[in-house]
Amino acid sequence: MNYRSIDPNFAVAGQIRPDQIEALASAGFKTIVCARPDNEDPGQPTFRLIAAEAEKVGLKAVHIPISGGITDTALKSMKKALKDLPKPMYGYCRSGARAGSLYSTALRS
Repeated sequence: MNYRSIDPNFAVAGQIRPDQIEALASAGFKTIVCARPDNEDPGQPTFRLIAAEAEKVGLKAVHIPISGGITDTALKSMKKALKDLPKPMYGYCRSGARAGSLYSTALRS
């Protein structure tokens, strides 16, 4: 599984599969941040499925879907997640770009 660390608290990647969740926990991640809306692509695992697998291995999961620009609601949700949820966090979307932008924007605001 390939991912890019932005800093010690946050890494980003493209879409993950439920069978990769245990590896994320083994790699030391504590929270999964999904920035991808459900049903964006056919066959894409839903956030609910990802969250259920995350719970099985003790990871937290939060869904902050972004389909275009970062909304005020998404930004508030991300800031709350950064404040309340354990780190390091693993953010994903289709390519990792939206998850990275969401994180960077939350840090700057």
